[in-house]
Amino acid sequence: MKSSLSEKVYLTIAVIVLWFAIGLQFNLSLNTLNDDVWATLKIMLSFFTVLSNILCAIALTVILLFKNSSVGQFFEKSSTKAAITVYIVIVGIIYNLALRGLAVPSGWHSVANELLHVINPLLVLVYWIFFANKSNLEYKNAFTWLLYPLLYIIMIIVRGIMINKYPYPFINVVELGYPKALLNTLIILIVFYLVSVLFIFAGKRQSKA
Repeated sequence: MKSSLSEKVYLTIAVIVLWFAIGLQFNLSLNTLNDDVWATLKIMLSFFTVLSNILCAIALTVILLFKNSSVGQFFEKSSTKAAITVYIVIVGIIYNLALRGLAVPSGWHSVANELLHVINPLLVLVYWIFFANKSNLEYKNAFTWLLYPLLYIIMIIVRGIMINKYPYPFINVVELGYPKALLNTLIILIVFYLVSVLFIFAGKRQSKA
């Protein structure tokens, strides 16, 4: 299926904004860490927000530039597009409901923060609503989509055991202890599943309409 001109224009804008936000956050973090590239990457890639923004940026870039490649066909799948939309939308939901206000960034830090947690999730959501094919979505997809957040949680727990640091307060074992932290992660996985089911339901309704 060929992309319409409006889809290509929207994708171009979204890709530029996504990569700008990631690059801006990297540059700001790099300056904070005295130009230590490795330390910057280690910290940035420990955040689900950054990983999900990178995933969206890669996916939309591939769809825009390499749509007919094997990787492009993977990202063109209705289940793939819906999954990455769920991931980035949950980034926005969790930040704005649970994390906003815990830190108050200013200047360019505030710009990067709003781009990563608000603007980019909205850009990807709008793309999914208006341009993504939703005809092949199935409710069983919701279980498969849990693999990414589950692997992230395992990585963060292992990382936390090694360095005794955690990127988010709701999974901070040092402060909360394992029972509370694991309960919080279970709740987050349930939220992922419920939001996934909601997206599948909405996608099926829109596809039929």
